[in-house]
Amino acid sequence: MGQTRVANTTTTLSSSASMSSPKTNGQVDVEEPLLGENSWEEFSIDVPWGTVEGKWWGSREQQPIIALHGWQDNCGSFDRLCPLLPRNTSILAIDLPGHGKSSHYPQGMQYFIFWDGICLIRRIVRKYNWKNVTLLGHSLGGALTFMYAASFPDEVNKLINIDIAGPTVRGVQRMAEGTGKALDKFLDYETLPETKQPCYSYDEMIKLVLDAYDGSVDETSVRVLMKRGMRHNPSRDGYLFARDLRLKVSLLGMFTAEQTMAYARQIRCRVLNIRGTPGMKFETPQVYADVIATLKEHASKVVYVEVPGTHHLHLVTPERVAPHINQFLLEP
Repeated sequence: MGQTRVANTTTTLSSSASMSSPKTNGQVDVEEPLLGENSWEEFSIDVPWGTVEGKWWGSREQQPIIALHGWQDNCGSFDRLCPLLPRNTSILAIDLPGHGKSSHYPQGMQYFIFWDGICLIRRIVRKYNWKNVTLLGHSLGGALTFMYAASFPDEVNKLINIDIAGPTVRGVQRMAEGTGKALDKFLDYETLPETKQPCYSYDEMIKLVLDAYDGSVDETSVRVLMKRGMRHNPSRDGYLFARDLRLKVSLLGMFTAEQTMAYARQIRCRVLNIRGTPGMKFETPQVYADVIATLKEHASKVVYVEVPGTHHLHLVTPERVAPHINQFLLEP
């Protein structure tokens, strides 16, 4: 039922308007006009705690692919990938709550990032009455789309995940030992006034973020992310992180391997999983392979691809990722 592709070479785009998909599994090259860099506009949806912001790529007259970024990133994560997708594609890339330009949660509320994200997808799908949705996710965003596809197995058409198989798995002992520290850290961040938050020059911010990602992104990618990832503080003539500091407390609400596998058995849609090599290092790497194997037993189709690149391969080397997504999208 499943397929595996291992991509060892970079696919070169033939022009800014067309691309060639790699020949895999006997399939022929397909040339398609592409979206291009300027085919988006800002998006906003009202939610009970404020607004969720994002970028809508392509036509607003058709149901979009819903794209979700990784933890502490923002929808700019897809800025270099979306232009390389087919021109007839519509993609809604959102800033998750507390990220980018989206509203932060009110004081007193905690971020349970997996459960919150699933509910947010559902909120948007129900608001627009979309059917047979296609989901695209990177890292945390991929965990959320995985969970949504498992929670609503008859309502998802295609699932595309980049360098993630399912929710991040943590050992129960580690979760138990870290709970108290996580709660105190959350309360500290909640009461930290803006005047005491670090403020940087633009160049300092770029270098700080570049160093923090530890090789997963390059400077060009950092500058893309920081278009929505930082905000100017005129009173101090510097920049602050735009994201909610409370997002740094992410330990609460993690999954065990058993939970993740149970949800994997629920997924029925067609799945494309793109694994970066070396990609992200996981605490329990075997779970990734186990999830893929389980999906192949239960989903209608699974294509697993390994592509050379870092964890942010869709942002740093989108030309390696886009052909696989395009081929998957074009398949009936």
